[in-house]
Amino acid sequence: MLSELKERLKINKAELKKTMNKDIEKKFREKIYELHVTKAIDKDIRDYAVALEKCLMEFHREKMENINLIIRELWRKIYRGNDIDHIEIKTEGSVSTESDRRKYDYRVVQSKNGVEIDMRGRCSAGQKVLACLIIRLALAETFSTRFGILALDEPTTNLDQENIRSLCSALGEIVQERRMQKNFMFIIITHDKEFIESLGNIDKVSHYYEVSRNEHGKSRVKRIRFT
Repeated sequence: MLSELKERLKINKAELKKTMNKDIEKKFREKIYELHVTKAIDKDIRDYAVALEKCLMEFHREKMENINLIIRELWRKIYRGNDIDHIEIKTEGSVSTESDRRKYDYRVVQSKNGVEIDMRGRCSAGQKVLACLIIRLALAETFSTRFGILALDEPTTNLDQENIRSLCSALGEIVQERRMQKNFMFIIITHDKEFIESLGNIDKVSHYYEVSRNEHGKSRVKRIRFT
């Protein structure tokens, strides 16, 4: 047995002297080091990912609170009906089975006397238009406190006169708050002339542009001053 072991040892030493096996022990140690370092890096990355996820969730929570606060304030300021006290965006987080990334589902709810129900399928066309406008304004105020352009396309669609007047008043307040901001531009595209005339009550708003067609069918832009 000893003779066989010595013979086997002799063969192994000869194998180690071959070029492909040269410094095999050193290479083995290096790979072991790489393995341990990779495991440590992997653990750190997982810890950082958890910390980042917590930070993002906290950031998301704070922003949604701020957005809903602005939405509630604007809704109460503009909406003149008595069937909805305020509206709010609700979020539900979930982790998909395909990845570890968190996803959020958003829905708009309306509240009356503390009872909340989804707005989808339960609100009128005018309420839907007003909710969309208010949510967009809240998002702009939250994520771009110095946004340069406020552009609204037919904002009075499906709104009654009372809500149109309150919307005009709220827009006037926004313009007043931003009038010292050099890069601010207020653009409204509408066919509602009464709404345009109401906007004339906003301080520093002196004129608007009327686009029509001339007798040749070409567009004509005319500057009109508020009286």
